[in-house]
Amino acid sequence: MKYLYVAATEEVEHAALAAVTARVAAEFGGPVRSMELGSVDFAFDAERGQYGSIPVLDMLLRRYPRDAAKLLAVTERDLFIPVLTFVFGQAQLGGRVGVVSFARLRQEFYGLAANREIFLERAHKEALHETGHLFGLLHCAERLCAMSLATTVRQIDLKDDAFCAACAARLRRNPEGRKV
Repeated sequence: MKYLYVAATEEVEHAALAAVTARVAAEFGGPVRSMELGSVDFAFDAERGQYGSIPVLDMLLRRYPRDAAKLLAVTERDLFIPVLTFVFGQAQLGGRVGVVSFARLRQEFYGLAANREIFLERAHKEALHETGHLFGLLHCAERLCAMSLATTVRQIDLKDDAFCAACAARLRRNPEGRKV
């Protein structure tokens, strides 16, 4: 049996990880397992003051469990790729690994008072988005779809915490299936 793994770096709060894991499990069905990843300090770029998501994905591939269908990691670290200022997450399209950063999903990042409900809504949407990429979904033109491209936190806030009908249908037609 293959499992969808949701993994966390050492600084991720267990309650937030549990909430994201439950949301991904509910959407994608099938068995979900958790695992701890330890630190991603190796991916720190001192010049940028951020963590490279590409080295993190490489590490995930090296630590990929034998019984995994997909592996989604979450971290509190602020991620980037060389061509962008930051990313909320990154995943291999139709691949095995992806990562979501909680850093810019928190109100505190923007100098605002903490709001757990807003943070968890954003975390759910981004976890669905990156997991959707793992199952082969591209960015969606439907602005409310969880698969729509978001380059600002405001765009995340405007999305639904669900796939549009077209993306849901693509998942059902996917040879890997929607279920893990």
